[in-house]
Amino acid sequence: VQLQASGGGLVQAGDSLRLSCVASGRSFNAYAVGWFRQAPGKEREFVAAIGNSDSLTYYRESLKGRFTISRDNAKSTAYLQMNTLKPEDSAVYSCAAGSWSFNPATYHYWGQGTLVTVSS
Repeated sequence: VQLQASGGGLVQAGDSLRLSCVASGRSFNAYAVGWFRQAPGKEREFVAAIGNSDSLTYYRESLKGRFTISRDNAKSTAYLQMNTLKPEDSAVYSCAAGSWSFNPATYHYWGQGTLVTVSS
């Protein structure tokens, strides 16, 4: 599976962004999708995950209520809707496909990241 993340950009605090992760190659719907982020000088951290259907989702506790993960298997695309963005959300966001988990080691396929910058 090849993954392509997009949708990042420079926004102001309080704005929203929707990131997309488009998959090609092997069956997208066979895999869970996870979003992870990494800010400069910080460790990569889990953001959200969704099962291979859209019935099972899991979020970083601190992001619940602001971020929503979804997927459209017909389009081989996963999304991360981010609302009420804060400067601390600034990071490179990456999507990955693999086993449903918050652990990045369980994801075997990774896309390149998309940069999100939130100004105060």
